[in-house]
Amino acid sequence: MLSASNLPFSTSITTNFNNNRSTYCKLQQANARFDVRLRLSSSAAVKDRTSIEEVRSLRFITAVKTPYLPSGGFDLEAYDNLVNTQIANGVEGILVAGSTGEGQLMTWDEQIMLIAHTVNSFGNKVKVIGNAGSNCTKEAINATERGFAVGMDAALHINPYYGRTSMAGLVAHYNSLLPIGPIIIYNVPSRSNQDIPPSVVEILAQNPNFVGIKECVGNERVKLYTDKGIVVWSVDSLIHEAKWDCGAVGVQSVASNLVPGLMRELVFEGKNPTLHSKLMPLFHWLIIEPSPIALNTALAQLGIIKPVFRLPYVPLSKEQRVGFVNLVKEMGREHFVGEKDVQVLEDDDFIIVDRY
Repeated sequence: MLSASNLPFSTSITTNFNNNRSTYCKLQQANARFDVRLRLSSSAAVKDRTSIEEVRSLRFITAVKTPYLPSGGFDLEAYDNLVNTQIANGVEGILVAGSTGEGQLMTWDEQIMLIAHTVNSFGNKVKVIGNAGSNCTKEAINATERGFAVGMDAALHINPYYGRTSMAGLVAHYNSLLPIGPIIIYNVPSRSNQDIPPSVVEILAQNPNFVGIKECVGNERVKLYTDKGIVVWSVDSLIHEAKWDCGAVGVQSVASNLVPGLMRELVFEGKNPTLHSKLMPLFHWLIIEPSPIALNTALAQLGIIKPVFRLPYVPLSKEQRVGFVNLVKEMGREHFVGEKDVQVLEDDDFIIVDRY
């Protein structure tokens, strides 16, 4: 049985109580500042907010990875380098702390802090979409209010997961969020274990703060929505047909963390079946284990981030890591982010953190 004490990685579990205590105190101070800003300037935040149409026009959005220090805290230097690389390659929006960015492994204070940092550092260059989704409506409301208070342009919301709810409950949940600001709905049944059907989406689309939907079910669903004038973002493996045949506005991409230039070409420069075929092996490799495990492993092997994982995520197997190196060589190292040679990391190179 695999346990925290026998994981096949060198440091097994890294625990640093002093670092954690310091980080906790700093986050509590940041939390207090955010709450003050929310109370004193929420009306100003609404006044200065990006228009719905600006968000709806975003074609190329990266769901950015959150890198970590060996202590398990955020590596903001590596994060800023990641975002700057995306901007240099034409990305129009950054999705912060989504499932790819591991918002599910963050406290709300960490999540809002990272959204605020992204707004303050890059908000004049890209639109910032903050993940504020929760299966608890109260928490979703609080996170959305705080996210808009620190300047995000739109909120991404998954439907309530695990416990789930009825269709009427879905409508009521989202109707509690939509008055706060621009909302993008995220339909990913593989994570939430519940589809958001068109009957629900079409009701919510009548609200002026409904921006659109990130749809993972398939391109028939994409076409159904776009025919009704509903804005849709697709995912990597479906984007070519979704964009050029079914009318999707663009992509919220995981692969663009690795190959932003190729993803930009796929989204901006017309139908290109050859390029799509070239990218498909990478799309498939990125989901050989639940995302973002493969992405984290890949960025570490490219030397872009430190090889640190927050549990419950652990790196891919040695065989899968070798597979990524071969994939980079086949596609061409020049297409991938960073300048270091891609390498096969050994088990002992990874740091697995359980207290963060």
